[in-house]
Formats: sequence, C-alpha cells, structure tokens
Amino acid sequence: MKKGICATLAAAMLAAGPALAQDAVFGSEPDVAYAAQLWNAMQDRGLVGDGAIMAFPYAGTDPHGMMLETFYLTAEIEDHLGALVVKRNYGPAGVTVDEVLGDPAGHLGAVTVMFQREPGYDDDTGNWFYAKYLPDGTLDRSPNDMALAGLVGKGADAGCIACHQGAGPDYLFTTDAKLPGMQ
Repeated sequence: MKKGICATLAAAMLAAGPALAQDAVFGSEPDVAYAAQLWNAMQDRGLVGDGAIMAFPYAGTDPHGMMLETFYLTAEIEDHLGALVVKRNYGPAGVTVDEVLGDPAGHLGAVTVMFQREPGYDDDTGNWFYAKYLPDGTLDRSPNDMALAGLVGKGADAGCIACHQGAGPDYLFTTDAKLPGMQ
C-alpha cells in the first residue's frame, strides 16, 4: 500500500512542476556540493560507477524503477558518520532480472539515495538528505530545473520527503531495522 502512495505522489510532483518550486528547500549550491561529496563516497565504496558491486535485483515500482538493488551501509561526509541507503533504479518496464544482471549499465536509469545527516540538519524530517543521480553521477533535475538534492519534497504534496513520511518516523519503507549510523 505504501508503494502505491509513493507512486501517486511522484506523479503529482512531475505534474505540478513549477508550483512546487516556489518554496523549495532543495537544490541549492550547498545541497549540490554535499551531493557531490556523497557521490564520491559511494564511488570509493564501489556502489556507483564502472565496476560497481552488484546485488540480486528485485521487482520495483514507480517512482524508483521496475527493477531495483538496495544497499544499506554507512558513509562519512564532513566528519559525520551516517546511515546511507543507496537504491539503483533499473528499467524500462518489463525488464527482467537476467537483463539487468547481463547489462546493468544499459538498464540503469538513476541512483536514488537517502543519507542521514547530523542532528540539527532537519530534525522534522529525521535529518535525511535525499539525492537522485543520473547514471553518470550528475544530479537529476526537476521539471523546473532544480537539482534533486537536499530536502526534496519538504513542505510539498509530492517528492521524496512527502512520500517517505508515509513510511513512519524512520522514513524507510524497506525495513524497520535501526540501520548502522542511524540516530
């Protein structure tokens, strides 16, 4: 049920476009710089880029992709060790596990990330920093050309935070476990 809500919210975000940007609290220069540090940390761990480690893909849904791989670990950014959730999003619709395993780069659509920053970053949203990267590590952009990094969807009817708040106080749909590095 939660996944259906998330897909509906993502569709609404895409349709709303510029209306959501008026009070956007994401995509700033500091958000983009922080997202670059996060990408580098993931690259150093072999989670993104050429030769990235693989896991067994599983069936996904919008807005993330038809096949997914999810990794749970920690990362250190600016002297803060936090929980890191990395989701590789594969497509198109109808793609199979074998097709993804045989040509992951050819099917990778995006890499979506949640990183729990230090207390005080944004306590109202569990201090989660969100980013959506294209396969080459550049940040994806909203329909009104905002970088998808930071508090994406905070105070909006759609977007990362608007969707993930439906997962409960930990903002995670996939597990209720307290991940390493979580506050």
